[in-house]
Amino acid sequence: MNPSKTARVAGFLYLITAPLAIFGIMYVPSTLIVPGDVATTTNNIMASESLFRLGIVSALIYQTVFILVVLVLYKLLKPVNKNHAVLMVIFILVAVPIAMLDELNRFAVLILLSGADYLAAFTADQLQALVPLFFDLHEYGINIATIFWGLWLFPMGYLVFKSGFLPRILGILLIIGCFGYLIDVFTFFVFPNFDVKISGFTFWGEILFPLWLLIKGVNVEQWEKRALESA
Repeated sequence: MNPSKTARVAGFLYLITAPLAIFGIMYVPSTLIVPGDVATTTNNIMASESLFRLGIVSALIYQTVFILVVLVLYKLLKPVNKNHAVLMVIFILVAVPIAMLDELNRFAVLILLSGADYLAAFTADQLQALVPLFFDLHEYGINIATIFWGLWLFPMGYLVFKSGFLPRILGILLIIGCFGYLIDVFTFFVFPNFDVKISGFTFWGEILFPLWLLIKGVNVEQWEKRALESA
């Protein structure tokens, strides 16, 4: 295995998930959903259905690509500690199905607005009331998945910190990012009126780490030393 090439592939894949996530999970909802205004929200979605669907597809592609990300990182970081590398993979393989199934809530909104014959059993007011319900369920689903999106950063950060072939500061930042996500999830479920997102201040490891992998790669000599020790 060429560790430099593997590192750059991991960095590239990791970085391309960012625009997919921003578009599908942040941009599209913020563009179409008006909090507290169901009528405007439904009108926006019906007028921009293609954009809404693209947001869902973008989120699904993001989740799919991330499976590749963690598998490549597993190959790269396994020589440091196989058990921690496996744990990292497990957390992602739990997070991804939750996040992908959560997109059913957004598809449910499209079904409610589709005008299908069987929806005649509901009044217009009932249909409108169901739209924010599914958006709320989607938000809860995202936060459940975020538990594992946070947890995977801990073993990965530990592996980076202990590796010897990557800067220790990147490992520290990744571990900090883990706790940022977990605090956000805790406050979402326990203190729903707390609007500050701690992860907005602790995400730097997830930017700098893939950038380092893509641009600098790894210390090949140290990686090979680790690989020999773990063989």
